[in-house]
Amino acid sequence: MHNKTYIFTELITKGLGECIAKLPVTAPLVDRVGVSKPPSPPSPPTAPPASAPSPPTPPSPCPSCRAAAFCSPSCAAASHPRLLCAALCNGGALAAAAPTESIQEPLLFLLSAYSLPEPSLHAILSLSSAPPPAPGTQDPAGLHAAMAALAPSHMLPPGFSPDFTAALLAKDRGNSFAIMEPYRPGMSLELLKARAYAVYHRASLFNHDCLPNACHFDYPDRPGPGNTDIVVRALHDIPEGREVCISYFAANWRYADRQRRLLEDYGFRCECDRCQVESRWKDDDDNGDDGGDGDEDEAMEEEDGEEEGEDGGDDGMEEEGDDGGDDDFPHAYFFVRYLCDSEGCWGMLAPLPPSPNGQPSHVFECNLCGKLRKEEDAMPDEGTSGMPH
Repeated sequence: MHNKTYIFTELITKGLGECIAKLPVTAPLVDRVGVSKPPSPPSPPTAPPASAPSPPTPPSPCPSCRAAAFCSPSCAAASHPRLLCAALCNGGALAAAAPTESIQEPLLFLLSAYSLPEPSLHAILSLSSAPPPAPGTQDPAGLHAAMAALAPSHMLPPGFSPDFTAALLAKDRGNSFAIMEPYRPGMSLELLKARAYAVYHRASLFNHDCLPNACHFDYPDRPGPGNTDIVVRALHDIPEGREVCISYFAANWRYADRQRRLLEDYGFRCECDRCQVESRWKDDDDNGDDGGDGDEDEAMEEEDGEEEGEDGGDDGMEEEGDDGGDDDFPHAYFFVRYLCDSEGCWGMLAPLPPSPNGQPSHVFECNLCGKLRKEEDAMPDEGTSGMPH
């Protein structure tokens, strides 16, 4: 790799982590770009004398609502939106307002978003909007009424209105990244769920490509500061002036499933090089009996809205690759080099950042299961189809 060909090596961005599902996190909407190391495990603490082991520090409950507990005051300050705290102070009102997960997730997003300072709130409003939700899938008016009932009026920002709430929900649907549950070897992606969603202002500006040249990483289980960051790394050398793109879902999805999801969730059809090739495959729509539906797994909804998933499944990609061979699938090399081969994973592989002296890394990391693989192990054997099996 040659550094001069990179537009960037790594982008680390911090953003609004919406208090959804199992990961209630809110961080300032601030971004920074630069070459840096991936998040590293913390240095091991100095072991106390064997005769006097230090007990673990118990979580500290929020002094106001007492419904949430945090490992430190700084964690609480960064992870507990003021409107969510106010709602939790109101007994069982939050549970009554959000009896189902389909209501809870957008409501928790609104409580987090409306807790942001005004500049950060307007930064979210500057992002692109998702198409209107399908009938029966989301009720902006009902969610606004729930917000008005839960949040004290003096804590709501100027301009709070049904239109404002609907606009925020549209930004969330089109720009939120899924933070996935930890991958376990052999675990089917059908069982791997999103435990939280987060909006990152600058990372949301990445466009989609079905053969991306970058992918994103998150490290929410790493202790210490920075575990709400998202890291975007280049898969390979990127010529100067070329757009940096990520995939909004797992790269092994079939053509029909990719097009359906992009049209429904983002309002466009993809005409990338890969899609132009696969659109000519006559049997693509007929091979999807086992592929699943694009809306089955909430983990697929990312944002810029982006994340890995099982939609369309690996079966569809393998069948298509076998139908036509390399002549009909000129991008097969991509899948061997940049698609993880761990059982049931299908994450993206990107090289670790360069060393401090600028030496490129030849070790690839999977952005879903975390597997490390040497570059030479990712090279396809001569004469192979290049498709994962």
